[in-house]
Amino acid sequence: MNSHTVLLLAFAIGVVAGLRSLTAPAVTSWAAKLGWLPLHHTPFQFMGSTVAVAIFSLLALAELVADQLPSTPSRTAPPGLIARILTGGLSAAAIAAAGGQNWWIGAALGGVGSVIGAFGGYQVRTRLVRALRVPDFVIATLEDVVAIGGGLFLVSRF
Repeated sequence: MNSHTVLLLAFAIGVVAGLRSLTAPAVTSWAAKLGWLPLHHTPFQFMGSTVAVAIFSLLALAELVADQLPSTPSRTAPPGLIARILTGGLSAAAIAAAGGQNWWIGAALGGVGSVIGAFGGYQVRTRLVRALRVPDFVIATLEDVVAIGGGLFLVSRF
């Protein structure tokens, strides 16, 4: 796989983190565990451990539930945005390392992608709710499917 493709995948997993902060590391961790992402002999080898898979999966499931609650803070507020930048950077760094690229560059691209995903996802979600006149949870659930499916698609490209 060429370097441009690897770095594009790193950026794109950051966008996924912008939509759902913990989906990106959960799918990345599962991909490493299943052998889709070759993370052996990289600083991200831990992502394929059973413990990492369990932790990220449980946190991602909790986030999917919490996102449906009206009291959940905005993803564009500083705590949520910072979490997205960190998880997007981690996931993107792992993808870059798996593809033999500089993981620092991958982390930076993942961070940028997560900001774009957070603000873009917020705009798309609020506009769809308004335009379609449906309850927010309908579009939120659709966004969950996009994040999970998109994340799995990205990490399966190796």
